[in-house]
Amino acid sequence: MFKNKLLLLSPIIVFGIIFIFSQTLYPSVQPELKNLPIAIVNEDEGIQIPNQPEVNMGQKVVDMVQERSKATAESEPAVKWIVEENENDMQKGLENRDYYAALIIPKDFSAKQASFRTPAPETAKIEIFINQGMNTMASTAAGQIVNNVVDQMNTTVRTQLITELEKQGAMLTPKQAELLANPIGKTVTNVHETGKNSANGNVPISLFQPVWIACLASAAIIFIATRKLPVRNRKDVVKTKLGQIFTGAVIALVIGFSLTWLADHMIGFHIPQLIETALFLTITSFSFILMILAVLSLVGIKGLPLFALMLFFGAPLLSLPPEMISSFYRDWIYSWLPMRFMIEGLRDLFFFGKDITWDGPLSILVWIGIISGIMILLSTFKPQAVNEKVELEQ
Repeated sequence: MFKNKLLLLSPIIVFGIIFIFSQTLYPSVQPELKNLPIAIVNEDEGIQIPNQPEVNMGQKVVDMVQERSKATAESEPAVKWIVEENENDMQKGLENRDYYAALIIPKDFSAKQASFRTPAPETAKIEIFINQGMNTMASTAAGQIVNNVVDQMNTTVRTQLITELEKQGAMLTPKQAELLANPIGKTVTNVHETGKNSANGNVPISLFQPVWIACLASAAIIFIATRKLPVRNRKDVVKTKLGQIFTGAVIALVIGFSLTWLADHMIGFHIPQLIETALFLTITSFSFILMILAVLSLVGIKGLPLFALMLFFGAPLLSLPPEMISSFYRDWIYSWLPMRFMIEGLRDLFFFGKDITWDGPLSILVWIGIISGIMILLSTFKPQAVNEKVELEQ
């Protein structure tokens, strides 16, 4: 028994399997934020104090957050603050998924802070926008970051005001005492909302796994069912390949529409655009089936493990924002995953109210399908594609 080479190599094979699959856990262990894009808009008009230079407290806030987020030689900053000129540009950035959150400093920010030195103080209010639809984990982190910024500003302003009033020996009015606890207010607005349940933000990721597994199984069945068909010439091979593509299209329709209906009516996911979602999932499934068939047509059934590995590596990565993924996994694995375009497209449909258009994720998926279809047809020129002459039935 111990002379069997496969048996002797089994410990090494098992170690290799454990090593490969353990790497799928790495991205989700202690993910660190790096360069999370958050927009900041300073609309503060400042205030002119007699015999002193104009004071713009909003600009001081912008300078402060940018200074704190500078990269060092040891590490990159957790947040990348991007200054926008006005609210319209900031809103476009949120719509285009450029920012996970945004902070707007109002026009009267300096003036209302100065009012705390008068008997009739007013609270300056900062607007915070959380882009929920981009990624649940990242938008939650971004919300905590911008809220912490406002809290730090409150502490700084409160300390400065108390110090000034103590130096002047001034007594606080009841109104000043009341507002001094939070001299800077904030209003928080969630945009592109995922719903009351934060888990709804993960619906696109939840749909990915059944789609991918269904496409993997379908492509394998199509390939196995057709590879033993008798063919005598290239024309027969082409017919077989076209039959594979046609069958894949039919199966993609079943996957797209059945999964959308099941997710909305039985599982309980809220699908805002049923028909468009079903069509998008159909195109996605067809693209994935063709891609898998293209690889199987070139290398045979031994190509299946590649797509199983893509599932195991892709699942943890797709739940994380790119800013939480290490540079190796982000550049060499995440950026090459075709299923990330499915996730992005579903986010556009579910949370950003966008229709299916050629721009964006859909075009990438279509091109994957087109190139895969071409590769399937080109595989007819493989020497093994044509069987030897089939004997006539007696």
